[in-house]
Amino acid sequence: MVREIEPWDALLAAGREDDRLVQTSAQHARQPRIAPFPDDLHPEVERALLDLGLDGLWSHQAEAYEAAADGPVIVTTGTASGKSLAFNLPVLDTLCRDRMARALYLYPAKALAQDQARALAAYGLKPVRPAIYDGDTPREQRAAIRRKSNLVLTNPDMLHVGILPNHQAWAPFFSNLAAVVVDEAHVYRGVFGSHVANVLRRLRRVCEAYGTAPRFLMASATIANPDELATRLTGLDFTHLSEDGSPGSAKTIAMWNPPLTDEALGARRSALAEAADVLAELVAGGARTICFMKSRRAVELMSRFAQGALEELGRPELAARIAPYRAGYTPQQRRELERRLVSGELLGVVATDALELGIDIGALDAAIVVTFPGTVASLRQMWGRAGRRGRGFAVYVAGEDALDQFFCRHPD
Repeated sequence: MVREIEPWDALLAAGREDDRLVQTSAQHARQPRIAPFPDDLHPEVERALLDLGLDGLWSHQAEAYEAAADGPVIVTTGTASGKSLAFNLPVLDTLCRDRMARALYLYPAKALAQDQARALAAYGLKPVRPAIYDGDTPREQRAAIRRKSNLVLTNPDMLHVGILPNHQAWAPFFSNLAAVVVDEAHVYRGVFGSHVANVLRRLRRVCEAYGTAPRFLMASATIANPDELATRLTGLDFTHLSEDGSPGSAKTIAMWNPPLTDEALGARRSALAEAADVLAELVAGGARTICFMKSRRAVELMSRFAQGALEELGRPELAARIAPYRAGYTPQQRRELERRLVSGELLGVVATDALELGIDIGALDAAIVVTFPGTVASLRQMWGRAGRRGRGFAVYVAGEDALDQFFCRHPD
């Protein structure tokens, strides 16, 4: 069988010729493991899944549903493996069985809450009334959300300053709180993680005062110590599920080192300029690509550089199909960019880690990570954004600093 030519083949060939390509490796496709719907799943939830075109679950989703009946659960399967459904199933089942029950979803980013709210609305379950309660929520809507919504999506900051100090106003909610979901738990590390751990303990104390003990369900990128992280965040013992039953795309992973500009000093071409050229080449080849940068300023610069590189390649019509995405935009601007990404109108997006997390941004072919993002979990999460259509390309563009150059000398 003749191998299909991929949009990144020419880029890799050019990188080999001038030694910019340090090493490549192949991640093979993974076959799915399918499980039937649980026998005790509420009929309305099962009907909603069937209406969405699902006739079964991935094995880890079924296992999460069963494990959630016994206590706290943390799921650490790969990017795009359906972790959201793994924690949605037990929550939706509970809300459909008990019309008084309430659920709280915590996300580290507003865009994630928006994305999950859209996904929950797609189920079309009448007993489930989701609402977002964060800094963007109009004040005139907040009282109605407290009164009517049985599934509130928020973030740790809003929980800390807007919900827990006003727990009397939330008394009916806390009195019936059955489940707390903490998504992207790997983000809560270091000083930020210690703050969130204290907020979650306050939440548990408030719930205890109102006579409830909600189940905690967590999802995280693959990390070395998920059980320990979950316990430190909440003070509870968790069941850990890591066996991924979802299908996995074949993926090419590449380490890329910008060329030397001064051998005596060891100076190299800017990683930002190098990554802009890589992005332009991939977009020109037809690959839908996301590029991750660390700073907001770099995101804007990179976007302009890539647009200029496309004009140099003789593809100026593609320049308008690359856009930056970062914090600081209005909610309307962010929603519009997310819509253009999902629809395929955008071929390339340059983003901060605001899009690292589990936002559904459609089927992307390639992911570029510019310099080491700080943790292997973040790197894997960013690379995992590519390869949703049966193939994928992930590339790490190294910078000049000692850590990046160490990785280039020891890519394994």
